[in-house]
Amino acid sequence: MASSLMSTQCPAPVLDAALGQRVFARLHEIGFDGRGMTRPSYGEGENRAHALFESVAWEHGLEVRRDWAANLFITIPGQNRSLPAVMTGSHADTVPCGGNFDGAAGAVAGLLVLCAWARAGYRPERDTTLIVTRAEESVWFPISYLGSRTAFGLLDPALLDTPRSDDGTSLREHMLACGAQPELCGRASVLNAADIDCFVELHIEQGPVLLEADVPVGIVTGICGSTRYRSAVIHGQYAHSGATPRRFRSDAVMAGASMMMALHEAWRQVEAEGEEMTLTFGVCQTDPAQANFAAVPGRLELVIDIRSRNEDLLERMNGLVIEQARRVESDFNVTVDLGPRTRSTPAIMDAGLQAEAEKLAASMNIPVVSMASGAGHDAATFAGQGIPTEMLFVRNENGSHNPDESMEFDDFLYGVRLLEHLLRQRASRP
Repeated sequence: MASSLMSTQCPAPVLDAALGQRVFARLHEIGFDGRGMTRPSYGEGENRAHALFESVAWEHGLEVRRDWAANLFITIPGQNRSLPAVMTGSHADTVPCGGNFDGAAGAVAGLLVLCAWARAGYRPERDTTLIVTRAEESVWFPISYLGSRTAFGLLDPALLDTPRSDDGTSLREHMLACGAQPELCGRASVLNAADIDCFVELHIEQGPVLLEADVPVGIVTGICGSTRYRSAVIHGQYAHSGATPRRFRSDAVMAGASMMMALHEAWRQVEAEGEEMTLTFGVCQTDPAQANFAAVPGRLELVIDIRSRNEDLLERMNGLVIEQARRVESDFNVTVDLGPRTRSTPAIMDAGLQAEAEKLAASMNIPVVSMASGAGHDAATFAGQGIPTEMLFVRNENGSHNPDESMEFDDFLYGVRLLEHLLRQRASRP
């Protein structure tokens, strides 16, 4: 086989755009729920998406394996397999009623690169691997970067009992149903950071920065971390709306409103001081079975999501959340149960990879801008292991986590071309 392989200095292999379009179309068929895409983590849709990537890989003669948690690895072998590998990848699960490009774009991009190399007969100096992770979307299991964490052996076995949000069935049971081996958690062979040269993840942008800048590709400087309360509840007391004066009320909604406005004002002050963060209350609801027009609300459920690249700021804001919870308890005669806190650590992208990407983009006449990622990604797990890591964003209209994601295919190909050149430059090094 080696005699038929091209040298590492061969011209750029040709990307199969039609293959990419077919894979996206098939992913749409797999995930379409009547409005958007729904491929739950460790669910049938995610299984079928992984099977699709595996089938295309086999057709192109690529190596395929799965780890104990059913993460998928697709590899084109290097000439010196003892060298640290170059890696790329993303995920194939979605949020409920999401779009077809979040996560999937990065997985498809890596697949197109490896398939193009295989068709061209190009064999890199070192192994180059696409990982299609499981369960990146923590809406299903409240665990950040679940798939990539399992790949590095970072999952606490106690978390295998975590129920999935839609059906209450444990992560362990869902893993078993997908052919994974949760009994190997903590014992199976996992990725070793010393064996990885770098990790580069392509992803759609999930905000408007590239649209505003009118450029197709972003070079990411860092990934925000988060502090979250996913199941906070304010307990007050239901009472007649007309017969209960204010001084006798335990109004859960007013307590929540006061708490949220205080945190929002703190956010405004943070920005005025030149720091960056976001604050979101994505759920804020009364009990539909008991709340009504003529009753003082006795219960409010809410979620709190704070993100920043500054870990100290995240901790300060977390302290403020607790402080405000205690304040409204006193001011409004309520009880605030914040519930468990979940968090993820900010990640800084590798300066060398950023510089390489910028230089390559200039040589390819691809307009780029440098930017931060407000959303979390599997790349943060790789960076957290000390692996040189970079992300490439592709322009995408209408945001993300909704059915209206609108990535132009030409923009996608700009991103894939830059990814291919960057991976090949890294993989060709002896």
